[in-house]
Amino acid sequence: MRNSSLFLRSGLTVAAASALPLFAAAVPAAAQSGISVSTTGSTVSVTTKSCTNVNGSWGTASLLTSSQANFSQGRQVSLSGTSALQSAAWSSVRAGTYTVIVICSNGTTAGTQSVVVSGASPTRTISATATATPSRGVMGGVGGGSRDYGTLTLVGGGVLVGTGAVVTALYLRRKSKPYRL
Repeated sequence: MRNSSLFLRSGLTVAAASALPLFAAAVPAAAQSGISVSTTGSTVSVTTKSCTNVNGSWGTASLLTSSQANFSQGRQVSLSGTSALQSAAWSSVRAGTYTVIVICSNGTTAGTQSVVVSGASPTRTISATATATPSRGVMGGVGGGSRDYGTLTLVGGGVLVGTGAVVTALYLRRKSKPYRL
C-alpha cells in the first residue's frame, strides 16, 4: 500500500513536469516584451535592441498614464543609441502606474510594459548656522543622565545592589563546596 501511494505521487509529478513544456509553448508571443523598463526615483528609462535606424531615426517611446488610451496621448521621447542598444528616458515623473510603449521607426512595436513609479524621495537641506555661545556652557559627558535624585532613592538603589552582591556571593560559595549526603 505504501509503495503504490509513492508510485502514484511520482507519476503525478512526472505528468506535471512533462506538461510544462507544452504550457510554455502555448503562451502567446505578445507576452514577451522586447523592451526593458527601469525607474530610479522620478526618472523612467527604457532600453531595447529591437529597432533599426530608418532615415536617421530609431523610433519613439511613449509614457502613458492610466487615463491615457493610445500612443499619441503619452509623453513621447525619441529613441537614441546605436544598432546594439536604443534608449529613452523621462524625468520628473510623478508617482503612479504607467505604461511604456516603444514603436520603432519602421512602424513595428518593440514592446509594451507597465511600470510603477514610487516618486522621488524628499530632498533635505541641512545648513549650519552660527549661534552665540551657550549661556550655561557645554553639558557633555552624562548624556541627559544627570538628574538630582533624592536621598531615599539613592539609599534604596544601594540596598538593591548590595543585596544582589551578597546573594551572588552566597550562591557561588555554596556551588564551590562538594556535594555531601
